[in-house]
Amino acid sequence: MVVDLFVPCYIDQLYPQTAFNAIKVLKKCGVEVNYNSQQTCCGKIAFESGFRTEAEELGEKFLNEFSGENPIVGLSVSCVAYIQKRYKNLFYNTGNHPRYQAVEKNIFCIEDFLVNKLNVTDFGATFEKKAVYHDSCSSLNLYNRRLYDEPRKLLKNVCGLELMETGKGSCSGSGDLFTVKYSSVSAAMIETEVKAALDVEASTIIVSDSSCMMNLEGYIRKNNLPLAVVHLIDVISSF
Repeated sequence: MVVDLFVPCYIDQLYPQTAFNAIKVLKKCGVEVNYNSQQTCCGKIAFESGFRTEAEELGEKFLNEFSGENPIVGLSVSCVAYIQKRYKNLFYNTGNHPRYQAVEKNIFCIEDFLVNKLNVTDFGATFEKKAVYHDSCSSLNLYNRRLYDEPRKLLKNVCGLELMETGKGSCSGSGDLFTVKYSSVSAAMIETEVKAALDVEASTIIVSDSSCMMNLEGYIRKNNLPLAVVHLIDVISSF
Protein backbone atom coordinates (compact mmCIF):
# COMPACT_ATOMS: atom_id res chain seq x y z
CA MET A 1 0.00 0.00 0.00
CA VAL A 2 1.14 3.54 -0.80
CA VAL A 3 -0.08 6.52 1.25
CA ASP A 4 0.37 10.25 0.77
CA LEU A 5 1.59 11.88 3.98
CA PHE A 6 -0.05 15.18 4.93
CA VAL A 7 2.18 17.13 7.32
CA PRO A 8 0.29 20.19 8.65
CA CYS A 9 2.19 23.47 8.73
CA TYR A 10 2.41 23.55 12.54
CA ILE A 11 4.16 20.19 12.59
CA ASP A 12 6.36 21.06 9.64
CA GLN A 13 7.59 24.26 11.29
CA LEU A 14 7.60 23.40 15.00
CA TYR A 15 7.55 19.61 15.42
CA PRO A 16 9.30 18.14 12.36
CA GLN A 17 10.50 15.08 14.28
CA THR A 18 6.87 14.05 14.68
CA ALA A 19 6.59 13.79 10.90
CA PHE A 20 9.69 11.60 10.71
CA ASN A 21 8.27 9.44 13.51
CA ALA A 22 5.02 9.05 11.56
CA ILE A 23 6.99 7.72 8.59
CA LYS A 24 8.77 5.31 10.96
CA VAL A 25 5.42 4.02 12.26
CA LEU A 26 3.83 3.66 8.84
CA LYS A 27 6.85 1.85 7.42
CA LYS A 28 6.73 -0.61 10.30
CA CYS A 29 3.23 -1.47 9.07
CA GLY A 30 4.65 -2.23 5.63
CA VAL A 31 3.27 0.96 4.11
CA GLU A 32 5.15 2.91 1.45
CA VAL A 33 5.06 6.62 2.28
CA ASN A 34 4.93 9.31 -0.39
CA TYR A 35 5.70 12.87 0.73
CA ASN A 36 5.03 15.82 -1.57
CA SER A 37 7.54 18.48 -0.51
CA GLN A 38 5.45 21.21 -2.19
CA GLN A 39 2.65 20.96 0.39
CA THR A 40 2.23 23.91 2.77
CA CYS A 41 -1.04 24.68 4.58
CA CYS A 42 -4.56 23.31 4.17
CA GLY A 43 -6.06 26.78 4.74
CA LYS A 44 -7.76 26.11 8.08
CA ILE A 45 -6.25 29.15 9.80
CA ALA A 46 -7.34 31.47 6.99
CA PHE A 47 -10.86 30.01 6.84
CA GLU A 48 -11.48 30.19 10.59
CA SER A 49 -10.09 33.73 10.66
CA GLY A 50 -12.56 34.91 8.01
CA PHE A 51 -10.21 35.07 5.01
CA ARG A 52 -12.28 33.04 2.57
CA THR A 53 -10.42 33.99 -0.60
CA GLU A 54 -7.09 32.99 0.90
CA ALA A 55 -8.65 29.78 2.23
CA GLU A 56 -9.91 28.93 -1.26
CA GLU A 57 -6.45 29.51 -2.73
CA LEU A 58 -4.79 27.29 -0.17
CA GLY A 59 -7.52 24.67 -0.50
CA GLU A 60 -7.08 24.54 -4.27
CA LYS A 61 -3.34 24.19 -3.78
CA PHE A 62 -3.98 21.27 -1.44
CA LEU A 63 -6.24 19.59 -4.01
CA ASN A 64 -3.51 20.03 -6.63
CA GLU A 65 -1.02 18.27 -4.37
CA PHE A 66 -3.27 15.45 -3.08
CA SER A 67 -5.42 13.68 -5.65
CA GLY A 68 -7.07 11.24 -3.26
CA GLU A 69 -6.02 8.28 -5.40
CA ASN A 70 -3.87 7.06 -2.50
CA PRO A 71 -5.04 7.22 1.10
CA ILE A 72 -4.02 10.58 2.59
CA VAL A 73 -2.74 10.25 6.16
CA GLY A 74 -2.69 13.45 8.20
CA LEU A 75 -0.84 14.14 11.44
CA SER A 76 -3.20 16.62 13.10
CA VAL A 77 -6.85 15.76 13.57
CA SER A 78 -8.19 19.33 13.38
CA CYS A 79 -6.59 19.88 9.96
CA VAL A 80 -7.96 16.61 8.59
CA ALA A 81 -11.41 17.33 10.04
CA TYR A 82 -11.33 20.81 8.48
CA ILE A 83 -10.64 19.32 5.06
CA GLN A 84 -13.38 16.71 5.50
CA LYS A 85 -16.03 19.21 6.55
CA ARG A 86 -15.10 22.72 5.39
CA TYR A 87 -13.82 22.14 1.88
CA LYS A 88 -17.44 21.46 0.99
CA ASN A 89 -18.20 25.09 1.95
CA LEU A 90 -15.41 26.28 -0.31
CA PHE A 91 -15.79 24.04 -3.36
CA TYR A 92 -19.42 22.88 -3.49
CA ASN A 93 -20.87 23.21 -7.00
CA THR A 94 -17.55 24.46 -8.42
CA GLY A 95 -15.05 22.91 -10.81
CA ASN A 96 -13.16 21.59 -7.80
CA HIS A 97 -16.15 19.73 -6.35
CA PRO A 98 -15.24 16.28 -7.80
CA ARG A 99 -11.64 16.67 -6.60
CA TYR A 100 -12.81 17.65 -3.14
CA GLN A 101 -15.08 14.60 -2.99
CA ALA A 102 -12.21 12.28 -3.92
CA VAL A 103 -10.03 13.72 -1.17
CA GLU A 104 -12.79 13.83 1.46
CA LYS A 105 -13.47 10.11 1.04
CA ASN A 106 -9.84 9.12 1.32
CA ILE A 107 -8.24 11.30 4.00
CA PHE A 108 -7.63 10.03 7.54
CA CYS A 109 -5.83 11.17 10.64
CA ILE A 110 -3.09 8.72 11.53
CA GLU A 111 -4.69 7.13 14.60
CA ASP A 112 -7.85 6.33 12.62
CA PHE A 113 -5.80 4.94 9.74
CA LEU A 114 -3.63 2.72 11.94
CA VAL A 115 -6.47 1.27 14.00
CA ASN A 116 -9.36 1.07 11.55
CA LYS A 117 -7.65 0.66 8.16
CA LEU A 118 -4.45 -1.22 8.97
CA ASN A 119 -5.76 -2.95 12.12
CA VAL A 120 -2.45 -2.33 13.91
CA THR A 121 -2.40 -1.16 17.53
CA ASP A 122 0.87 -2.52 18.95
CA PHE A 123 4.26 -1.22 17.80
CA GLY A 124 6.35 -2.52 20.68
CA ALA A 125 6.85 1.02 21.96
CA THR A 126 8.12 1.91 25.43
CA PHE A 127 7.22 5.14 27.21
CA GLU A 128 7.70 4.95 30.97
CA LYS A 129 5.54 7.86 32.06
CA LYS A 130 2.31 8.54 33.88
CA ALA A 131 0.17 10.40 31.39
CA VAL A 132 -3.26 11.61 30.40
CA TYR A 133 -4.62 11.80 26.87
CA HIS A 134 -6.17 15.07 25.70
CA ASP A 135 -9.20 14.55 23.44
CA SER A 136 -9.37 17.52 21.08
CA CYS A 137 -12.70 19.10 20.18
CA SER A 138 -12.11 18.18 16.53
CA SER A 139 -11.57 14.50 17.31
CA LEU A 140 -14.82 14.30 19.24
CA ASN A 141 -17.07 16.65 17.28
CA LEU A 142 -15.78 17.46 13.77
CA TYR A 143 -13.82 14.51 12.41
CA ASN A 144 -15.83 12.12 10.21
CA ARG A 145 -15.97 9.52 12.98
CA ARG A 146 -15.76 10.23 16.72
CA LEU A 147 -12.19 9.38 17.72
CA TYR A 148 -12.16 8.36 21.34
CA ASP A 149 -11.22 4.67 21.47
CA GLU A 150 -8.58 4.75 18.72
CA PRO A 151 -5.82 6.67 20.54
CA ARG A 152 -6.44 4.66 23.69
CA LYS A 153 -6.13 1.38 21.79
CA LEU A 154 -2.73 2.52 20.56
CA LEU A 155 -1.58 3.75 23.96
CA LYS A 156 -2.68 0.72 25.98
CA ASN A 157 -0.03 -1.35 24.17
CA VAL A 158 2.83 1.02 25.03
CA CYS A 159 5.10 -0.65 27.58
CA GLY A 160 5.63 1.33 30.77
CA LEU A 161 2.90 3.87 30.07
CA GLU A 162 0.40 4.43 32.87
CA LEU A 163 -2.53 6.12 31.16
CA MET A 164 -4.83 7.99 33.52
CA GLU A 165 -8.36 9.27 32.87
CA THR A 166 -9.22 12.58 34.51
CA GLY A 167 -12.94 12.52 33.85
CA LYS A 168 -12.70 16.25 33.22
CA GLY A 169 -11.87 16.47 29.55
CA SER A 170 -12.24 19.99 28.19
CA CYS A 171 -11.15 22.15 25.29
CA SER A 172 -7.53 23.30 25.40
CA GLY A 173 -8.54 26.79 24.32
CA SER A 174 -6.73 26.71 21.00
CA GLY A 175 -8.45 27.74 17.81
CA ASP A 176 -6.27 29.93 15.65
CA LEU A 177 -7.24 33.58 16.29
CA PHE A 178 -9.46 32.60 19.23
CA THR A 179 -6.33 32.15 21.33
CA VAL A 180 -5.24 35.70 20.46
CA LYS A 181 -8.58 37.51 20.51
CA TYR A 182 -9.89 35.80 23.65
CA SER A 183 -6.64 35.08 25.44
CA SER A 184 -8.13 35.20 28.94
CA VAL A 185 -10.86 32.70 28.03
CA SER A 186 -8.30 30.49 26.31
CA ALA A 187 -6.02 30.62 29.36
CA ALA A 188 -8.88 29.61 31.65
CA MET A 189 -9.69 26.64 29.44
CA ILE A 190 -6.07 25.52 29.38
CA GLU A 191 -5.83 25.92 33.13
CA THR A 192 -8.73 23.49 33.61
CA GLU A 193 -7.11 20.88 31.41
CA VAL A 194 -3.67 21.25 32.98
CA LYS A 195 -5.06 21.17 36.53
CA ALA A 196 -6.90 17.93 35.76
CA ALA A 197 -3.60 16.36 34.64
CA LEU A 198 -1.78 17.57 37.73
CA ASP A 199 -4.56 16.32 39.99
CA VAL A 200 -3.90 12.72 38.89
CA GLU A 201 -0.14 13.29 39.22
CA ALA A 202 0.53 12.88 35.50
CA SER A 203 3.90 13.96 34.15
CA THR A 204 2.78 14.09 30.53
CA ILE A 205 -0.17 15.17 28.40
CA ILE A 206 -0.44 13.21 25.15
CA VAL A 207 -2.18 14.91 22.22
CA SER A 208 -2.95 14.21 18.56
CA ASP A 209 -3.58 17.79 17.48
CA SER A 210 -0.72 20.20 16.88
CA SER A 211 -2.68 23.36 17.73
CA CYS A 212 -3.68 21.90 21.11
CA MET A 213 -0.07 20.92 21.62
CA MET A 214 1.18 24.46 21.04
CA ASN A 215 -1.40 26.03 23.33
CA LEU A 216 -0.80 23.58 26.17
CA GLU A 217 2.97 23.85 25.85
CA GLY A 218 2.85 27.64 25.92
CA TYR A 219 0.79 27.72 29.11
CA ILE A 220 2.91 25.07 30.85
CA ARG A 221 6.18 26.79 29.99
CA LYS A 222 4.92 30.22 30.99
CA ASN A 223 3.86 28.90 34.38
CA ASN A 224 6.88 26.62 34.83
CA LEU A 225 4.72 23.57 35.55
CA PRO A 226 6.04 20.00 35.88
CA LEU A 227 4.33 18.69 32.76
CA ALA A 228 5.44 17.72 29.28
CA VAL A 229 3.26 17.67 26.16
CA VAL A 230 3.95 14.90 23.65
CA HIS A 231 2.31 13.96 20.36
CA LEU A 232 0.68 10.53 20.17
CA ILE A 233 2.90 9.65 17.22
CA ASP A 234 6.04 10.34 19.22
CA VAL A 235 4.83 7.97 21.94
CA ILE A 236 3.94 4.99 19.72
CA SER A 237 7.12 5.43 17.65
CA SER A 238 9.39 4.96 20.66
CA PHE A 239 10.50 1.48 19.61
